[in-house]
Amino acid sequence: MGKRPPIPPDIEHGPPPPARPQFRPPIPVPWVAWLVPLILAANFITFATTMYVNDCPARSDECLLFDVLGRLSFQPIKENMLLGPSIPTLRKLGALERRLVEEGERWRLISCIWLHGGFLHLMANMISLMCIGMRLEQEFGFMRIGALYVISGLGGSLMSCLTDSQGERVSVGASGALFGLLGAMLSELITNWTIYENKCTALMTLVLIIVLNLSVGFLPRVDNSAHFGGFLAGFFLGFVLLLRPQYGYVSPKYIPPGYDMKHKKSKHKCYQHILMYTSLAVLLVGFISGYTKLLREHTMQSVPLRDFN
Repeated sequence: MGKRPPIPPDIEHGPPPPARPQFRPPIPVPWVAWLVPLILAANFITFATTMYVNDCPARSDECLLFDVLGRLSFQPIKENMLLGPSIPTLRKLGALERRLVEEGERWRLISCIWLHGGFLHLMANMISLMCIGMRLEQEFGFMRIGALYVISGLGGSLMSCLTDSQGERVSVGASGALFGLLGAMLSELITNWTIYENKCTALMTLVLIIVLNLSVGFLPRVDNSAHFGGFLAGFFLGFVLLLRPQYGYVSPKYIPPGYDMKHKKSKHKCYQHILMYTSLAVLLVGFISGYTKLLREHTMQSVPLRDFN
């Protein structure tokens, strides 16, 4: 049997329209994480310097691991259970103490982030930094994660000072900055909700990790106010610094000529802009009011009371 003749094209409507151009945006290349390892190295070097300045053998015959570490040996357990220096050494090198901050040593709000109370304290924080910070830097780059780390640490220091009514607490450690990274992970999940799969599972897992870490702050001699302050600062900063395009958005440079732009998605959703600007306002108000309160209370305490007749 012969083949049927081909069906002639519809002369009235013309030939079929050309196929829609296809395009595929390139897969994002992760950033090379170098800032987080640099922060880790800086913390270890700072701790070694702290122990050198501490010079336990010059003041005590009970230094831990003196035969191995020599001048870098730790204070006796009865003085420091975390295997570290003495309190006067930490105070000398920049530990956070409200009284000293109010007297003009504002730099302690930042310097305390790089000091640690002992080797165990240092290792716990640095392991957390590697687990949390490496992934964030690979996704968002060193500038945003560096700013997030420092500003969150500053927020934790400020909260620690404001809650120390007696002015006798000596606080050190990067925990405020690390809790800021955790808070930023939570806000990043919320503001970039559309791009995630298994949203509820990711949210519940992250909330559980945050709750477990915050609960550690209720142990004795742990500055939970610094943890909470760093977490709040990082949480609001995440809405500002870790904003990502919504699901389905394609940059114009990857769209070929002739593509119908009528149904092109906007880069960000409206709620992302609202969260970003609201969080920025909250951060500015919080830092300015907290710093102003710290200075005002010092001014009121330094002015002597007089009787007026």
